[in-house]
Amino acid sequence: MKDKYIDFFNYIIENGNEDKRESMESYMLNQFDFLGIQAKERRLLSGDFLKELKNNREIDWNFIELCWKNKYREFQYIAMDHLIDMEKYYELDGIYKIEELIVDKSWWDSVDRLSKAVGGISQKYEDLREKILSWSVADNIWLRRTAIIHQLKHKDKTDIELLEEIILNNLGSDEFFINKGIGWALREYSKTDSQWVREFIEKYKDKLSKLSITEGSKYI
Repeated sequence: MKDKYIDFFNYIIENGNEDKRESMESYMLNQFDFLGIQAKERRLLSGDFLKELKNNREIDWNFIELCWKNKYREFQYIAMDHLIDMEKYYELDGIYKIEELIVDKSWWDSVDRLSKAVGGISQKYEDLREKILSWSVADNIWLRRTAIIHQLKHKDKTDIELLEEIILNNLGSDEFFINKGIGWALREYSKTDSQWVREFIEKYKDKLSKLSITEGSKYI
């Protein structure tokens, strides 16, 4: 590991907060170890280092990999901070690296942020449409959720045919994170085209879960 990485990792670890660690671990159902560093403090502590990385004008995948291997969850958050910050520099093959992150140490906190990166890279490279569509029928629920919610912020640039096909591929699921994701995707798009969402829910109301309908109908 490069000295600059070692120094940074040690610096973050040294600034852990034992008073907050337990509550943060409990919130994530004790699936991950935490240092007790909340988001605002994390960004303050890592800001200068991430700014230095950004000046290189390319994603530091080695740094992201090291963060992902670290046992403390804050380092996965820092890796995602870097990834989201570097949207301007996304390249096509980055989707495969993001896919590896989605299926490793998976939980909603990482998957939902990685979905934002997928949304960014998919807008830049339309060739990824079929790749993301394939995730919607994957065995891994987190790839499915990513496919469902990756267009959350696309607004009027949303590929509604893709959105519909992805949702239809997941109707009948009893998985909370899938049905919640469907509702979230519909709710967000309703801010752009409430009529489309209203008609979609009416058309598939017998197949959509109650959770998806409740979430998707919030603004219509």
